Amino acid sequence: MSVNRITTNDLRRMNSAEGLILQGCGGSLDEWVDGINEMLTENGILLGKTKFHDCAAFEHDGLTCLLFPFSEDVKIDAGKLAMWRLQTHGNFGGTWLSDYVPNRLGGFLPAEQEQGAQKPDCPLIGQDGNIFNLMGIASQTLRRAGLDGQATEMCNRIQESGSYYQALGIIGEYVNITSVDDMGEDESEEMEMRM
Repeated sequence: MSVNRITTNDLRRMNSAEGLILQGCGGSLDEWVDGINEMLTENGILLGKTKFHDCAAFEHDGLTCLLFPFSEDVKIDAGKLAMWRLQTHGNFGGTWLSDYVPNRLGGFLPAEQEQGAQKPDCPLIGQDGNIFNLMGIASQTLRRAGLDGQATEMCNRIQESGSYYQALGIIGEYVNITSVDDMGEDESEEMEMRM
């Protein structure tokens, strides 16, 4: 069984999905999936010899997390799973996908963003290169585009990043970095008024 690697943005596109997220999974992810499947079977949570499959791993807050997606072919006793999640929370940090995304990642992406809407243009080339200045400009750009959740997520990720270049890379995931020289006069005047 192979565990897929996904990003937190992939999680934010799963509006209509549900699943179990376990936090702090070190070592072999395949062994984690096998072990959790076995544990849930022994506890009478997985029914009819079904098992979680198509599990995905992602990184957040310095932790490797695993998503065990609920699908029609995985039969579970939901009540027992809810109790197991609460009883083992200290060990696995278990939570539901529908709780994790709003509380840890700033919420699910709006439908138009989910379908691959363009990143907003952000004039960073030619600005003061201080990372906090660049983060502020990118955050304002996202908020003006109605992407408050992404602005918050981007700022959190930048503050947790390990280097200037990693932080720049994160900004580039959220906005299309352009030059101040590429802005029209109206945009340039608006930018000067905000500073």
